[in-house]
Amino acid sequence: MIKFISSQDTLALRSPVLRDGAEPELCSFEGDDDELSFHLGYFKDDIQVCVASFHQQGREGFSGTGYQLRGMATLPSFQGMGIGNQLVNFSIVYLRGLKANYLWCNARKAAFRFYTGLGFEFISEEFEIPGIGPHRAMYVKIQ
Repeated sequence: MIKFISSQDTLALRSPVLRDGAEPELCSFEGDDDELSFHLGYFKDDIQVCVASFHQQGREGFSGTGYQLRGMATLPSFQGMGIGNQLVNFSIVYLRGLKANYLWCNARKAAFRFYTGLGFEFISEEFEIPGIGPHRAMYVKIQ
């Protein structure tokens, strides 16, 4: 089941999955608590197994309203089951209702195939985020 959650509710998964167990308070992002940001969690038997955050943030060179997907994390034992796919597709439908034009992210190299499978396209060359690893910016048109 997908639910809207608070930014604080994302930290328990962001820490172990994305930041090698860093203190949860070090796993928050600028914009997490902005009025136009929202966060989604996927729950299996009342256990939160996947999270993602969405910040209204345009990208240079793109017109209209853009949202950035950040902090997507799925417990390793639940990866490959389509849960992340469901969460992103839910967000796209929700963003369409908000009249957003596109969704973009800085995708980790390990997630390129996941995002291309959802229809995202590469919009940058590979770049390094210090301490995290190689990424590429990706985007999908919503409307």
